[in-house]
Amino acid sequence: MTWKLDETVETSAGPVAVGSAGSGPALVLAHGWPWSSFSWHRVIPALAERYSVHWYDMPGYGRSGKTPDQRTSLDVQGKIFAEMLAHWRLDRPSVVAHDFGGATTLRAHLLHGCDFARLVLMNVVALRPWGSDFFDHVGRHVEAFSGLPPHIHKAVVEAYIRGALVSDIDARDFRGLADPWLTGEGSASFYRQFAQADEKYTAEIEPLYGDLRCPAHIVWGEDDPWIPLARGRALHALMPGSSFETLPGVGHLSQLEAPDRLLEILFARLSPAR
Repeated sequence: MTWKLDETVETSAGPVAVGSAGSGPALVLAHGWPWSSFSWHRVIPALAERYSVHWYDMPGYGRSGKTPDQRTSLDVQGKIFAEMLAHWRLDRPSVVAHDFGGATTLRAHLLHGCDFARLVLMNVVALRPWGSDFFDHVGRHVEAFSGLPPHIHKAVVEAYIRGALVSDIDARDFRGLADPWLTGEGSASFYRQFAQADEKYTAEIEPLYGDLRCPAHIVWGEDDPWIPLARGRALHALMPGSSFETLPGVGHLSQLEAPDRLLEILFARLSPAR
């Protein structure tokens, strides 16, 4: 029961690479930026022992399609999440979302009518302002960055990823995060994500967080260098009935920095296994 992408699904935003494993209650994993479904690979085997787990690389990410005219902003990603649930014929799965997978799944729930059994939000992009200082800087100077030579682009990608972490991760995991962005099409898509980032896509749903139709649990790596703990607490305050806990000594990427600790939380908070 390991991470794999063995199916391609045609969506309104282009081809999407898809994987699944296990049996039991449905569980969908939503990755963030600049990650891919590979970021879940250390927790998928244990989850698949209890759940029917589904994942995919969002359009413009990982092994999914990356084309020059492709729109991959959060409004698109919310619609694609709804399309993927329809593809899998899932009416009410549990969902675990990380980073901008949070805004993606919240948009699918609040704007596109997707119902969830439970929603776990991990260090999510859900409130303004977004991201790190570097994220803001590149967003203002996309054209200058998009012409970087490959070796300098590689250094930028690797430095950006390291900036999310406060704990060491396996070198192979680090390479798996970086590699999709180091091809020609991957490099172009990397900077397109900055160009298409727009805080209006969370502004649209921030007033609706009190209208969640499912139990929500918020998990935050306490030492996240990108999205501070205070943002997680603020999100918790906007979601009446949600629960909140932290992972001390963990940064932005708990599924790779502290997978065993994260699994304990997920097993406790997700719908009961069959």
